Amino acid sequence: MSHPVKSARPPRTAVKGPSNQDSSDTTGNRRAAAQRLTMRRKLAAAAMELFATKGYEATTVDEIAAAAGVARRTFFRHFRSKEEAIFPDHDDTLVRAEAVLAAAPPEEHPLDTVCRGIKEVMRMYAASPAVSVERYRLTREVPTLREREIASVARYERLFTRYLLGHFDERAHRDGDDDPLLAEVAASAVVTAHNHVLRRWLRAGGEGDVEAQLDRAFAIVRETFGSGIGSAVRPAAEEAADGPAAGDSAGRDRAPAVTASATDEVLVTVARTDAPLSEVIRTIERALKKD
Repeated sequence: MSHPVKSARPPRTAVKGPSNQDSSDTTGNRRAAAQRLTMRRKLAAAAMELFATKGYEATTVDEIAAAAGVARRTFFRHFRSKEEAIFPDHDDTLVRAEAVLAAAPPEEHPLDTVCRGIKEVMRMYAASPAVSVERYRLTREVPTLREREIASVARYERLFTRYLLGHFDERAHRDGDDDPLLAEVAASAVVTAHNHVLRRWLRAGGEGDVEAQLDRAFAIVRETFGSGIGSAVRPAAEEAADGPAAGDSAGRDRAPAVTASATDEVLVTVARTDAPLSEVIRTIERALKKD
Protein backbone atom coordinates (compact mmCIF):
# COMPACT_ATOMS: atom_id res chain seq x y z
CA MET A 1 0.00 0.00 0.00
CA SER A 2 1.42 3.26 -1.01
CA HIS A 3 1.73 6.09 1.43
CA PRO A 4 1.43 9.81 0.61
CA VAL A 5 4.76 11.48 0.23
CA LYS A 6 5.26 14.28 2.72
CA SER A 7 6.65 17.44 1.32
CA ALA A 8 10.06 18.19 2.73
CA ARG A 9 10.10 21.38 4.74
CA PRO A 10 13.28 23.10 5.82
CA PRO A 11 13.72 23.04 9.56
CA ARG A 12 12.67 26.22 11.24
CA THR A 13 15.54 28.32 12.44
CA ALA A 14 14.85 30.32 15.51
CA VAL A 15 16.11 33.87 15.26
CA LYS A 16 17.50 34.79 18.59
CA GLY A 17 17.26 38.33 19.77
CA PRO A 18 18.75 39.73 22.91
CA SER A 19 17.75 37.47 25.73
CA ASN A 20 16.01 38.74 28.81
CA GLN A 21 19.12 37.73 30.69
CA ASP A 22 21.36 39.90 28.48
CA SER A 23 19.05 42.88 28.84
CA SER A 24 18.89 42.33 32.56
CA ASP A 25 22.68 42.16 32.78
CA THR A 26 23.08 45.39 30.79
CA THR A 27 20.52 47.21 32.91
CA GLY A 28 22.14 45.86 36.06
CA ASN A 29 25.60 46.98 34.95
CA ARG A 30 24.34 50.49 34.19
CA ARG A 31 22.58 50.69 37.51
CA ALA A 32 25.71 49.51 39.34
CA ALA A 33 27.88 52.06 37.50
CA ALA A 34 25.44 54.86 38.34
CA GLN A 35 25.34 53.82 42.00
CA ARG A 36 29.14 53.67 42.09
CA LEU A 37 29.48 57.18 40.67
CA THR A 38 26.82 58.51 43.04
CA MET A 39 28.67 57.10 46.05
CA ARG A 40 32.02 58.44 44.81
CA ARG A 41 30.53 61.90 44.45
CA LYS A 42 28.92 61.68 47.87
CA LEU A 43 32.26 60.77 49.46
CA ALA A 44 34.00 63.52 47.49
CA ALA A 45 31.48 66.13 48.68
CA ALA A 46 31.99 65.03 52.28
CA ALA A 47 35.77 65.17 51.87
CA MET A 48 35.72 68.64 50.34
CA GLU A 49 33.47 70.01 53.09
CA LEU A 50 35.75 68.62 55.80
CA PHE A 51 38.89 69.83 54.03
CA ALA A 52 37.37 73.32 53.85
CA THR A 53 36.27 73.43 57.48
CA LYS A 54 38.89 71.35 59.33
CA GLY A 55 41.77 71.52 56.92
CA TYR A 56 43.22 68.77 54.77
CA GLU A 57 45.81 67.47 57.24
CA ALA A 58 43.38 67.34 60.17
CA THR A 59 40.73 65.37 58.26
CA THR A 60 40.76 61.57 58.49
CA VAL A 61 39.26 58.89 56.26
CA ASP A 62 37.05 57.79 59.15
CA GLU A 63 35.59 61.30 59.38
CA ILE A 64 34.95 61.43 55.64
CA ALA A 65 33.18 58.07 55.73
CA ALA A 66 31.10 59.09 58.76
CA ALA A 67 30.11 62.39 57.13
CA ALA A 68 28.94 60.46 54.07
CA GLY A 69 27.05 58.00 56.26
CA VAL A 70 29.06 54.93 55.24
CA ALA A 71 31.61 52.59 56.80
CA ARG A 72 35.37 53.01 56.43
CA ARG A 73 35.59 49.89 54.24
CA THR A 74 33.06 51.45 51.85
CA PHE A 75 35.34 54.45 51.43
CA PHE A 76 38.26 52.20 50.50
CA ARG A 77 36.15 50.34 47.97
CA HIS A 78 35.98 53.58 46.02
CA PHE A 79 39.21 55.44 46.83
CA ARG A 80 42.69 54.44 47.89
CA SER A 81 43.37 57.60 49.87
CA LYS A 82 41.71 60.78 51.06
CA GLU A 83 43.45 62.93 48.43
CA GLU A 84 42.05 60.68 45.70
CA ALA A 85 38.53 61.34 46.99
CA ILE A 86 38.54 64.91 45.78
CA PHE A 87 38.61 63.77 42.13
CA PRO A 88 35.70 61.31 41.88
CA ASP A 89 35.01 61.69 38.16
CA HIS A 90 38.45 61.48 36.54
CA ASP A 91 38.38 57.71 35.93
CA ASP A 92 34.95 57.84 34.28
CA THR A 93 35.90 60.92 32.28
CA LEU A 94 39.04 59.19 30.99
CA VAL A 95 36.86 56.31 29.79
CA ARG A 96 34.55 58.74 27.97
CA ALA A 97 37.51 60.48 26.34
CA GLU A 98 38.86 57.11 25.20
CA ALA A 99 35.44 56.32 23.72
CA VAL A 100 35.50 59.57 21.71
CA LEU A 101 38.88 58.63 20.23
CA ALA A 102 37.81 55.05 19.51
CA ALA A 103 34.65 56.14 17.68
CA ALA A 104 36.25 58.92 15.63
CA PRO A 105 35.22 58.97 11.94
CA PRO A 106 38.16 58.18 9.63
CA GLU A 107 37.83 61.47 7.76
CA GLU A 108 38.20 63.60 10.90
CA HIS A 109 41.53 65.29 11.48
CA PRO A 110 43.18 63.63 14.50
CA LEU A 111 43.68 66.95 16.26
CA ASP A 112 39.97 67.67 16.00
CA THR A 113 39.30 64.24 17.49
CA VAL A 114 41.64 64.93 20.39
CA CYS A 115 40.02 68.30 21.00
CA ARG A 116 36.61 66.62 21.15
CA GLY A 117 38.03 64.06 23.56
CA ILE A 118 39.38 66.59 26.01
CA LYS A 119 36.06 68.43 25.97
CA GLU A 120 34.79 65.55 28.08
CA VAL A 121 37.17 66.75 30.79
CA MET A 122 35.93 70.33 30.55
CA ARG A 123 32.32 69.17 30.72
CA MET A 124 33.13 67.28 33.91
CA TYR A 125 34.22 70.54 35.55
CA ALA A 126 31.46 72.63 33.98
CA ALA A 127 28.75 70.24 35.23
CA SER A 128 29.27 71.49 38.81
CA PRO A 129 30.86 74.97 38.70
CA ALA A 130 30.65 75.64 42.45
CA VAL A 131 32.26 72.31 43.32
CA SER A 132 34.95 72.81 40.67
CA VAL A 133 35.80 76.30 41.95
CA GLU A 134 36.11 75.04 45.53
CA ARG A 135 38.22 72.10 44.43
CA TYR A 136 40.48 74.47 42.51
CA ARG A 137 40.95 76.56 45.65
CA LEU A 138 41.83 73.48 47.69
CA THR A 139 44.29 72.11 45.15
CA ARG A 140 46.14 75.43 45.12
CA GLU A 141 46.41 75.43 48.90
CA VAL A 142 47.31 71.76 49.50
CA PRO A 143 50.47 70.49 47.74
CA THR A 144 49.35 66.85 48.01
CA LEU A 145 46.13 67.60 46.18
CA ARG A 146 48.02 69.67 43.64
CA GLU A 147 50.29 66.72 42.89
CA ARG A 148 47.26 64.48 42.52
CA GLU A 149 45.70 66.86 40.00
CA ILE A 150 48.94 67.05 37.98
CA ALA A 151 49.05 63.24 37.87
CA SER A 152 45.48 63.19 36.56
CA VAL A 153 46.32 65.71 33.84
CA ALA A 154 49.31 63.58 32.81
CA ARG A 155 46.98 60.62 32.19
CA TYR A 156 44.98 62.62 29.64
CA GLU A 157 48.14 63.86 27.96
CA ARG A 158 49.45 60.29 27.60
CA LEU A 159 46.11 59.17 26.17
CA PHE A 160 46.05 61.89 23.50
CA THR A 161 49.75 61.46 22.64
CA ARG A 162 49.24 57.72 22.13
CA TYR A 163 46.26 58.45 19.90
CA LEU A 164 48.12 60.92 17.70
CA LEU A 165 51.16 58.67 17.45
CA GLY A 166 48.97 55.64 16.75
CA HIS A 167 47.17 57.49 14.00
CA PHE A 168 50.41 57.79 12.06
CA ASP A 169 51.90 54.40 12.93
CA GLU A 170 50.43 53.09 9.67
CA ARG A 171 52.82 55.29 7.74
CA ALA A 172 56.38 54.20 7.17
CA HIS A 173 58.47 56.80 8.98
CA ARG A 174 61.60 57.89 7.22
CA ASP A 175 64.71 59.03 9.01
CA GLY A 176 64.14 62.64 9.96
CA ASP A 177 60.33 62.38 9.85
CA ASP A 178 59.01 64.69 12.55
CA ASP A 179 55.56 63.14 12.94
CA PRO A 180 56.31 61.61 16.37
CA LEU A 181 57.66 64.92 17.64
CA LEU A 182 54.71 66.86 16.26
CA ALA A 183 52.25 64.38 17.73
CA GLU A 184 53.72 64.68 21.20
CA VAL A 185 54.02 68.47 21.09
CA ALA A 186 50.51 68.83 19.67
CA ALA A 187 49.02 66.63 22.41
CA SER A 188 50.80 68.75 25.01
CA ALA A 189 49.49 71.88 23.34
CA VAL A 190 45.90 70.61 23.43
CA VAL A 191 46.19 69.79 27.13
CA THR A 192 47.89 73.13 27.84
CA ALA A 193 45.16 75.04 25.99
CA HIS A 194 42.49 73.17 27.93
CA ASN A 195 44.18 73.82 31.28
CA HIS A 196 44.72 77.50 30.50
CA VAL A 197 41.04 78.02 29.65
CA LEU A 198 39.92 75.93 32.62
CA ARG A 199 42.03 77.89 35.14
CA ARG A 200 40.86 81.21 33.71
CA TRP A 201 37.25 80.05 34.03
CA LEU A 202 37.77 78.81 37.60
CA ARG A 203 39.45 82.06 38.64
CA ALA A 204 36.39 83.88 37.30
CA GLY A 205 34.22 81.83 39.66
CA GLY A 206 33.02 79.39 37.02
CA GLU A 207 31.21 82.11 35.07
CA GLY A 208 30.97 82.36 31.28
CA ASP A 209 30.73 80.04 28.30
CA VAL A 210 33.78 77.88 28.90
CA GLU A 211 33.22 75.66 25.85
CA ALA A 212 33.25 78.68 23.54
CA GLN A 213 36.51 79.82 25.15
CA LEU A 214 37.90 76.32 24.66
CA ASP A 215 36.92 76.31 20.98
CA ARG A 216 38.88 79.53 20.43
CA ALA A 217 41.93 78.07 22.15
CA PHE A 218 41.71 74.88 20.09
CA ALA A 219 41.49 76.92 16.89
CA ILE A 220 44.91 78.35 17.73
CA VAL A 221 46.34 74.88 18.35
CA ARG A 222 44.79 73.55 15.15
CA GLU A 223 46.19 76.43 13.11
CA THR A 224 49.65 75.96 14.61
CA PHE A 225 49.96 72.18 14.37
CA GLY A 226 47.20 70.98 12.06
CA SER A 227 49.04 71.33 8.76
CA GLY A 228 52.23 69.73 10.04
CA ILE A 229 51.00 66.53 11.62
CA GLY A 230 51.13 63.59 9.27
CA SER A 231 53.57 65.11 6.79
CA ALA A 232 57.31 64.92 6.79
CA VAL A 233 59.14 68.16 7.50
CA ARG A 234 62.11 68.79 5.29
CA PRO A 235 65.44 69.52 7.00
CA ALA A 236 66.32 73.21 7.18
CA ALA A 237 69.42 72.70 5.05
CA GLU A 238 67.27 71.26 2.24
CA GLU A 239 64.91 74.24 2.43
CA ALA A 240 67.83 76.65 2.30
CA ALA A 241 69.20 74.90 -0.79
CA ASP A 242 65.84 75.21 -2.57
CA GLY A 243 65.55 78.91 -1.75
CA PRO A 244 62.39 80.83 -0.75
CA ALA A 245 59.03 79.39 -1.69
CA ALA A 246 57.24 80.72 -4.74
CA GLY A 247 55.48 83.98 -4.02
CA ASP A 248 57.53 84.45 -0.86
CA SER A 249 60.75 85.96 -2.10
CA ALA A 250 61.41 87.63 1.21
CA GLY A 251 60.43 84.57 3.22
CA ARG A 252 57.76 86.60 4.94
CA ASP A 253 55.19 83.75 5.06
CA ARG A 254 57.55 81.19 6.48
CA ALA A 255 56.63 79.90 9.93
CA PRO A 256 58.45 81.61 12.80
CA ALA A 257 61.74 79.99 13.78
CA VAL A 258 60.59 79.72 17.40
CA THR A 259 57.20 79.86 19.12
CA ALA A 260 56.46 79.46 22.82
CA SER A 261 53.42 79.56 25.07
CA ALA A 262 53.33 79.28 28.85
CA THR A 263 50.77 78.52 31.55
CA ASP A 264 51.13 78.14 35.30
CA GLU A 265 52.84 74.75 35.03
CA VAL A 266 53.80 74.15 31.41
CA LEU A 267 55.93 75.90 28.82
CA VAL A 268 55.56 74.60 25.26
CA THR A 269 58.31 75.68 22.85
CA VAL A 270 58.57 74.71 19.18
CA ALA A 271 61.77 75.64 17.33
CA ARG A 272 63.20 74.86 13.92
CA THR A 273 66.54 73.10 14.00
CA ASP A 274 68.18 76.09 12.30
CA ALA A 275 66.85 78.60 14.87
CA PRO A 276 69.66 80.49 16.63
CA LEU A 277 70.01 79.56 20.27
CA SER A 278 69.82 83.21 21.30
CA GLU A 279 66.42 83.54 19.58
CA VAL A 280 65.15 80.41 21.31
CA ILE A 281 66.19 81.79 24.70
CA ARG A 282 64.63 85.22 24.03
CA THR A 283 61.34 83.63 22.92
CA ILE A 284 61.18 81.49 26.06
CA GLU A 285 61.92 84.49 28.27
CA ARG A 286 59.16 86.53 26.60
CA ALA A 287 56.64 83.71 27.05
CA LEU A 288 57.50 83.38 30.73
CA LYS A 289 57.22 87.11 31.31
CA LYS A 290 53.78 87.21 29.66
CA ASP A 291 52.56 84.51 32.03
